[in-house]
Amino acid sequence: MEFKDYYDILGIPADADKQAIKTAYRKMARKYHPDVSSHSSAEEKFKDANEAYEVLKDTEKRAEYDALRQYAARGHDFTPPPGWQPESPFGDSHHSAFDGDFSEFFSSVFGGRFDGGFNDNNRSSHFDQAQQFQRRGRDVETDLPIFLEDTLSEASKPLSYHLNGENKTLQIKIPVGVSEGKRIRLKGQGEAGAGNMPNGDLYVRIKLIPHPLFDVEYHDLIITVPLAPWEAALGTKITLPTLSTKIQLTVPANSQSGQRLRIRGQGLMTKTGRGNLYAVLKIVIPETSSESSRQHWQALADKTDFDPRSEWSNYL
Repeated sequence: MEFKDYYDILGIPADADKQAIKTAYRKMARKYHPDVSSHSSAEEKFKDANEAYEVLKDTEKRAEYDALRQYAARGHDFTPPPGWQPESPFGDSHHSAFDGDFSEFFSSVFGGRFDGGFNDNNRSSHFDQAQQFQRRGRDVETDLPIFLEDTLSEASKPLSYHLNGENKTLQIKIPVGVSEGKRIRLKGQGEAGAGNMPNGDLYVRIKLIPHPLFDVEYHDLIITVPLAPWEAALGTKITLPTLSTKIQLTVPANSQSGQRLRIRGQGLMTKTGRGNLYAVLKIVIPETSSESSRQHWQALADKTDFDPRSEWSNYL
């Protein structure tokens, strides 16, 4: 089978830290989400990015994958090492309709995402037994990735999933203010029942695609605002993006790096309104500087009676 190089898929080095992994996934997810991309391979690239992030964001899965990556480094054809036993951390209360969206390579390494003992090897025997008695259809779970913007108003999204060898597509209503991990139940859309018993249900679990600019804290949003040193010192007005519009933000004089400015009502939806947006200030020094600029910095250093580490004096 084809070896999946998850680092190459996300365009990051093998020693990338968690923040770099998250940032790369954010860009890929926004670029190739089928709702917004016209790329001919958008769906495939979006699924590859999801699969790569699923592994590399998890410390244990990443370590497991890194070991196999060295084993497979000689070529793209991949067969798990002799004696390799993939482990599935999930229980058997539900079957996943989303298994088909993960590659053969992923399943061979990690045993399927929600396999739960309901794989092809025991599927036929399970149904042979089911035909001999009445049994309600098994419930099914799948993920639905959506943008943060999709949570601000009620929207309808297509969901395609694979179940018992059949491809299905449904329109899913996304509730206003839906949060990460929220499950939407669709009655009777799971596996078929046996002996005239009802079908199982489909549970659609919401997965929020990370935004390139905003982090999420409950119903609040966090955005990092880079500032030049003189902007922080003198104060300034900047145009700040939000999920739904843009606003003018006043940065007060003598602002400090790490300082948070609250913008009310520009967060995610709640039952009583919207959360807040917090602008976290980050002072950024220019990467390059002319000799004239350096002299200005030196003059400032010479004239300013300021010790940023004065509180250390008792320990030195």
